[in-house]
Amino acid sequence: MMYFREIFSPNYHALIKGLRIAKLSAIENKNERMKNLSIITPVKDSLHTTKDTIKAVAKSTVSFPYKIYNDFSTEETTKYLAKHQKSMNYTLVNLEDITDTPSPNYKLVLQIAQQEAIKNESGLLIIESDVMVKPDTIEQLFKHSKELDSCGMVASVTVDRDEKYNFPYNFVKESDPEIMETSKRLSFCCTLITLDYLKAFDFRELSDGKDWFDVYISKMSRKLGFKNYILRKHTVLHLPHSSRPWKQLKYDNPLKYYFLKFIKGRDKI
Repeated sequence: MMYFREIFSPNYHALIKGLRIAKLSAIENKNERMKNLSIITPVKDSLHTTKDTIKAVAKSTVSFPYKIYNDFSTEETTKYLAKHQKSMNYTLVNLEDITDTPSPNYKLVLQIAQQEAIKNESGLLIIESDVMVKPDTIEQLFKHSKELDSCGMVASVTVDRDEKYNFPYNFVKESDPEIMETSKRLSFCCTLITLDYLKAFDFRELSDGKDWFDVYISKMSRKLGFKNYILRKHTVLHLPHSSRPWKQLKYDNPLKYYFLKFIKGRDKI
């Protein structure tokens, strides 16, 4: 009887009401915490696709701070990036001004971008230099990143010029949900990392022995209890390996590709 009297007592209901309000407040604060977004594009030459990437971002329906990290590109690419940063509304960071480490410097870019995003209470959106977003891509990624349950990462699916799913999302099917949780890795082609995840895992812990980190960061997201999502309907054009032409050998001359990969230590994932 004491148990039932406690349940139906005014104090008990007040306690439950207080807990519900606290829970709702926590959810609202979590959604409000990530009020901004930092967008980055690492660039290593491939000027023709880089131009299209920048132009596509400039046409977005929303505007967020956009930084381009120039990873020891040629003089032609570097001059273009310096010349157009004001007209195309981005900030240029030349990595040669802050490091002597030869390209690729993806880890350094991620570390700098993470610290700036946390400082600004922002999520981090990576758009690579062989990807062209649609006008509403950034808006949709930002919106869903705040609405999806326990979101650590959310990515736009990549397609070719015929709107067919392509690398690295060849596994996606038309029958899949429009918003699909996945245990597979999310490529950094066009992927948003939420502020909660940025605060949970320090990118300074990333291995010095690797060049690319999308696989590891995707796995770590799930290991820390977050969920990773793919937006199947919000596609982006992807022209694979445009910034690393030698990787085309994987399809044209696989023996030479794996020689360069393993003997010369390229493309460590």
